[in-house]
Amino acid sequence: MTVQLTSCATPYSVGLQFVSPYAFEAMQKVDVVRLAALSDLELRLLLPCLVRMALCAPADQSQAWTQDKKLILRLLSGVEAVNSIVALLSVDFHALEQDARKEQQLRHKTGGANGESILVSQLQHGLTLEFEHSDPLRRLRLALSELLAIMNKVADSNGEYFLKSSELFESPVYLEEVADVLCILQAELPSLLPIVDVAEALLHVRNGDWFLCLLVANVPDSFNEVCRGLIKSGERQDEESAGGRRRTEALRQLCQMNPSQALNIRAMVVEECHLPGLGVALTLDYKPDSGDEAVSPLVSFVSGLLLGTNSKVRTWFSMFIRNGQQRKRESSSVLWQMRRQLLLELVAILPRSRSTHDSEADGESSSGYSGLREEHVVKASALLRLYCALMGIAGLRPTDEEAEQLLQLMTSRPPATPAGVRFVSLSFCKLLAFPTLVSTPEQEQLMVMWLSWMIKEEEYFESAAGVSASFGEMLLLVAMYFHSNQLSAIIELVCSTLGMKIAIKPSSLSKMKTIFTQEIFTEQVVTAHAVRVPVTNNLSANITGFLPIHCIYQLLRSRAFTKHKVSIKDWIFRQLCESSTPLHTQLLPLIDVYINSILTPASKANPEATNQPITEQEILSVFQGVTGGNGGRGLQRYSITAQLLILYYVLSYEEALLANTKTLAQMQRKPKSYSASLMDQIPIKHLIRQAQGLQKELGGLHSALLRLLATNYPHLCMVEDWLCEEEVTGTLPLLRRMLLSSTARKYSHSQLQEAFQKLPASGPRLMEMLEHLTLLSPSDLIPYAEVLTASMGLLLEEGVPRRILQTLNKLWMVLNTVMPRRLWVMTVNALQPPAKLLRQQRYTQNDLTVDPLIVLRCDRRVFRCPPLMDITLHVLNGYLLASKAYLNAHLKETADLERQTQPVSNLGLTGQPDAPDVTREELKNALLAAQDSAAVQILLEVCLPFEGEEQLAGGGADSLLQSMKGSLNKPPGEARSAGEDEGGLLSDLREVQCLICCLLHQMFIADPNIAKLVHFQGYPQALLPLTVAGIPSMHICLDFIPELLAQPQQEKQIFAIQLLSRLCTQYALPKSLSVARLAVSVMGTLLTVLTRSKRFSFFKHTLPCLVSFCQAFPPLYDDIATLLVQVGQVCASDVANKARDIDPFIASKLLQQPGSSLPKKPSDEPIGADPDTQLCYCIEATFMDIIHGSLQAEH
Repeated sequence: MTVQLTSCATPYSVGLQFVSPYAFEAMQKVDVVRLAALSDLELRLLLPCLVRMALCAPADQSQAWTQDKKLILRLLSGVEAVNSIVALLSVDFHALEQDARKEQQLRHKTGGANGESILVSQLQHGLTLEFEHSDPLRRLRLALSELLAIMNKVADSNGEYFLKSSELFESPVYLEEVADVLCILQAELPSLLPIVDVAEALLHVRNGDWFLCLLVANVPDSFNEVCRGLIKSGERQDEESAGGRRRTEALRQLCQMNPSQALNIRAMVVEECHLPGLGVALTLDYKPDSGDEAVSPLVSFVSGLLLGTNSKVRTWFSMFIRNGQQRKRESSSVLWQMRRQLLLELVAILPRSRSTHDSEADGESSSGYSGLREEHVVKASALLRLYCALMGIAGLRPTDEEAEQLLQLMTSRPPATPAGVRFVSLSFCKLLAFPTLVSTPEQEQLMVMWLSWMIKEEEYFESAAGVSASFGEMLLLVAMYFHSNQLSAIIELVCSTLGMKIAIKPSSLSKMKTIFTQEIFTEQVVTAHAVRVPVTNNLSANITGFLPIHCIYQLLRSRAFTKHKVSIKDWIFRQLCESSTPLHTQLLPLIDVYINSILTPASKANPEATNQPITEQEILSVFQGVTGGNGGRGLQRYSITAQLLILYYVLSYEEALLANTKTLAQMQRKPKSYSASLMDQIPIKHLIRQAQGLQKELGGLHSALLRLLATNYPHLCMVEDWLCEEEVTGTLPLLRRMLLSSTARKYSHSQLQEAFQKLPASGPRLMEMLEHLTLLSPSDLIPYAEVLTASMGLLLEEGVPRRILQTLNKLWMVLNTVMPRRLWVMTVNALQPPAKLLRQQRYTQNDLTVDPLIVLRCDRRVFRCPPLMDITLHVLNGYLLASKAYLNAHLKETADLERQTQPVSNLGLTGQPDAPDVTREELKNALLAAQDSAAVQILLEVCLPFEGEEQLAGGGADSLLQSMKGSLNKPPGEARSAGEDEGGLLSDLREVQCLICCLLHQMFIADPNIAKLVHFQGYPQALLPLTVAGIPSMHICLDFIPELLAQPQQEKQIFAIQLLSRLCTQYALPKSLSVARLAVSVMGTLLTVLTRSKRFSFFKHTLPCLVSFCQAFPPLYDDIATLLVQVGQVCASDVANKARDIDPFIASKLLQQPGSSLPKKPSDEPIGADPDTQLCYCIEATFMDIIHGSLQAEH
């Protein structure tokens, strides 16, 4: 595309012939044919370069250049001025350069004073006459001397502009000869006369721009170098000084000569932030051949400067606008030329002119209105943004004519296209940003009519233009902001729409506020209109702009819907259902403010003024088909985004309802809570699992749902479930599912159920089916959940392979990641005892939440089936957590209602109303503690052998974990052989014990008070080896054993010492030593206060524990030996008193009975039934065990 620049004439070079773009291009390309086509006047300006080209030896020795050179010689042969140029080239330039350098040194020594000159001797006449009468050499010397003088003065001027009066450069008769001399000098002496310095010097003489153009035209390759040098040394604001204007005009003339480089020179101007007027002037001169550009070059250039990202450029150009306005209006000013051009462009695209009366006539019907033409809409939008930037950023003050035409453009009516919607939005925001454009009543009436047209045509524009974000939402939003006096929000909206930061004073919006709130958009009109606005289809973060959701959000915040009794529930539900990913940022705030409007009345005077909640039927319709076959993908009507948003709404509503219970009770309001059956039908865990894979698209929704779950549904946030889910969704399961080809066989429910019923004969067939199910994804496994759980009872029969049980356990854990609550209920009902199954008693979710211990009222065979026991414990743990959340919620729901029923005391004491709350909280905690401790006690009881297991083990409860007990008193080898004989490490009982210990460990860590309560209640002593060794958190019992020892019940004291003996062996810590020392001291104290019968029962069970104390802590030997001696003395004293009545000899024998071990007491000996005697034997046995243990430790 060729480019043309309009000619510009400078006041200093009027009437001179400049080099044309055609001639410059011919010189630049050395196009001999085009050069031959030039006129004599044009050719005269280029003679210095052409003569040098013809005379100098060329570097190009090609045949083509030889022919071109002949053409050039032929071209020059008829020009008379060539002879004088040839004479100039015949001079000794080396000697001339030496003289010039000497003169420069002389000038430097004399400080630049005009003294003797080496180049030029004393002039007899004026410079012009001397030049006329001189030979070529003297002409060169005269011009060189004058040029060097100017260059030296420029170097010494420190940037201050001056205009040097010089006859040589001003005489019109000799301008061409001087130009020839100047070009020859620069070409032959380039080191002495750098072309950039020469160009700078020429700016300080008259006709300097003409000389500069000739100089560059004769050295065309230096064009960019000269321009960049002039721009770099130029002023930041060229319109401020005469030097800046001269520089701008010179560069403008250069670009007229070489228009193809004009835009590059303009880019240099912006890069250096110098000469802004030149940038505008070059844009004004720029005339592209094709006039079909939507936006003019001037609009594009100025918009880019003011709206670009470079703040330095923006500030620089804004200063140009501000400074230009301070000067008087001049037609020669580049700023006023720019403003005039912009105004002409604006007027050119305006619709047919109309007066205010015409507008009134057309106000009722716009059918005959000549609106903005479609091809002008984009240009009009660009002009509006440019004027916004000029006025808001650069501080342009529009003239009356500019303001009038701008208002005419802003209130014009574009066609219904996306560009038309954009134009209307920009016009509306410009009216808000610059309300001073509306100054007369006629203009105000015109604006009101245009706004009314916007309201009427908004729906048509949105449907015809096919855009989601129309200007109707912006009108509503601004109206709502005006009604709520949120002027800063309006300013932010305006700046965001215009795409620029403009300083708008809130006080300037007062007139617009009055018009909006009183004439156009009353609050009732706003709310009624907002409900009719259609929802945004497939609303996502990809849809930008101001949407209906923004308007509804603001109206909800201001409580406009409840105030005017307008139902908004259906609109919100439809919008939530029409949402997709990535999630729009306004959806979650919309739900939160909607919930608040449901629960909190707009005013205390009207407590019923609230919005209606979404109905349960609507909520259930969203989740239909979510957990159906094939993951429900074929049946789902709503997207996963809509389902997650509805789930967020339900959970947030329930949480807010509980949080506002006190406030609602004071207002005597009780909003309806969603039923438990609804919550049971929502697949919460399945949806959360889906959201986990879409965290990036869902923004903050996933984390918000997790917070609500952890607060209200802790049983769905168990750590072991998350860990299990990672195993289900990890890499290995994915690789296994890849093995499941699309042609793999699919088993029906009836086939699976038949295989279960024919166990154990159908074991291999059933195993094949279950292995196939393990390859399915959790969602695809959901349809098989009922068959798998219903058949669990069949697996309790004898002969079922362990692998089938383990595979079923694995499938159950996979299902637990997507449908835990429903799965738990089906599992509990399937594992009931046979008697309950016959009665067909079915438990519900609510039954199990209220009484979690129902889980343990299952078939007794489950307690000896480790895979099913693992499932049962998982369910039990879940329902214990669910019961806590249920009771907490129930307490909040009823606490304030209970408070209302309490009679108010006449004393008015402030502490009395809080008493019922405290009591209810304590009762709730007591119930939870009793529930947890009962579960623990039942599980501990399960760890004891059943009747048949006791016979197989060869003893009762004392034989439990015999291998473990033996390991404390036997060498390692003996302990292992004993364990192997019992087979305990491989039994179902041992596996069940390990599972139970893991659960108890989690419960004790979660709430140490449970451990304290269980041990204060006590449990069989035979379980102590199991609990201490199998529950890692049992060491916390050391904290409350001193308190347990202080209990008045002897059974608790005995249990505390027995527990402590096991803990000391397991945890030989300094804390254990101090507690053991305390226990020995307590035993010594009780020796002095217990009666004879209680003393026997106490020490009979606690004396063997002293052996463990000594083994764990040898420093206690002395204290324990002293205690044993004291106990022996007391017993011996009692025995002696009774024996004195029989025979002193027998009594002394009893007190001094020899032997190293406790002899077997004859069963027929009458005295053997005496408690003190038995205690003496026990003391002796304890001494012997301590000695035996110490000897083993030494060896």
